[in-house]
Amino acid sequence: MSDWLTSLPEAAQTYLDGQRLDEVECIVSDLPGIARGKAVPASKFARQKHFHLPDSIFFQTITGGWGEAADEDGFIEKDMLLRPDMTTATAAPWTGDWTLQVIHDAFDRHGEPIPYAPRNVLKRVVELYHAQGWKPVVAPEMEFFLIARNLDPAQDIMPMTGRSGRPAAARQAYSMTAVDEFGPVIDDIYDFAEAQGFEIDGITQEGGAGQLEINLRHGDPVKLADEVFYFKRLIREAALRHNCFATFMAKPIAEEPGSAMHIHHSVLDMETGQNIFVGPQEGETDAFFHFIGGLQKHLPSAIAVLAPFVNSYRRYVRDHAAPINLEWARDNRTTGIRVPLSEPQARRVENRIAGMDCNPYLGIAASLACGYLGMMEKQRPSAQFRGDAYEGETDIPRVQGQALALFEQATDLHAVLGEDFARVYSIVKRAEYEEFLQVISPWEREHLLLNV
Repeated sequence: MSDWLTSLPEAAQTYLDGQRLDEVECIVSDLPGIARGKAVPASKFARQKHFHLPDSIFFQTITGGWGEAADEDGFIEKDMLLRPDMTTATAAPWTGDWTLQVIHDAFDRHGEPIPYAPRNVLKRVVELYHAQGWKPVVAPEMEFFLIARNLDPAQDIMPMTGRSGRPAAARQAYSMTAVDEFGPVIDDIYDFAEAQGFEIDGITQEGGAGQLEINLRHGDPVKLADEVFYFKRLIREAALRHNCFATFMAKPIAEEPGSAMHIHHSVLDMETGQNIFVGPQEGETDAFFHFIGGLQKHLPSAIAVLAPFVNSYRRYVRDHAAPINLEWARDNRTTGIRVPLSEPQARRVENRIAGMDCNPYLGIAASLACGYLGMMEKQRPSAQFRGDAYEGETDIPRVQGQALALFEQATDLHAVLGEDFARVYSIVKRAEYEEFLQVISPWEREHLLLNV
């Protein structure tokens, strides 16, 4: 092996043990979270220190269109420098040959980080925490559906058929039998995750038909965002092996619950390693309440990032396992902000707002940004909510246009995430939203065509 191969992460070295590496996929996340990049022969990768992609990949909408988000130089598609982060090197075990994936960071020609590259946005927020002597820790939960192959967008999405030969049924939350229905897919998910060096904390059946949840162990925000980014591809590939699709849409099936990416947060003191949400007598600290207050105050402006598509807002439905407001409570899954049961040193705050369709880098960055602002502003939360929060008032934007308007006015949030990121994100999402508004839906044709 050459020097660079011997310095790979342990899981990648184990994967390649006794094998000849054929190819390296050099990838970067765009705004929606799609992996963009190049596949190069291993021999070429060994010789290159970086590669180039045009900055326009960050101006592209989910439909392949473009937002006019270039800087004062105009839309000239300037080259970026993409440099590998070799700590992210991991297997692509579903490929026909021996392939590694490596996440790259994006820089301009002067060596400055591209401010609207999602991984750079998250790194910026983490660095703001570090400047205060804080180390943020997160644990994401990933919900998704396994569905029957859907080749016609005009057709409704249907649950996949399990090993029993029957379509998956809803309302089987936490059923081990339901998990067993998808056993072959789950086996491949476990195998791929092991080959990639990822530790799964657990897999459960959620409340939707064919809906599963994977929990990841808590850790560094950038590392965990990398894993979610990788996991989305891993899960899709495992599903395709078994004649079904995996979807991370926030609301793929009308009558079923949506899919969330719940984010658990805690913050450590970098000098002592102690959880700053825990006081000397193991009580709840001012920082704990300020973090919650920051989520309550700033999440409405951040929801455009946590719920990035028109479909995202279909998830926030009363009594459908998704929050409709930003109340907070201990051990209460009806609130948008939850404090789970835990030992004092594991005290954490769970943001239940983010959809699984969000870019993991941007979703975690936006959530951390709200908590950071709360701690810096010493924001106090409302009183703890008692009872069923679905009976309360809705204070979450119901459509993407409303959420974007709030985001565009949030200069304090822009200062944390980066003004240039906020500018580009808004332009690209406005372009997507305008494109959607020109689509006439079946509901409109059914109820308006002959009746108005």
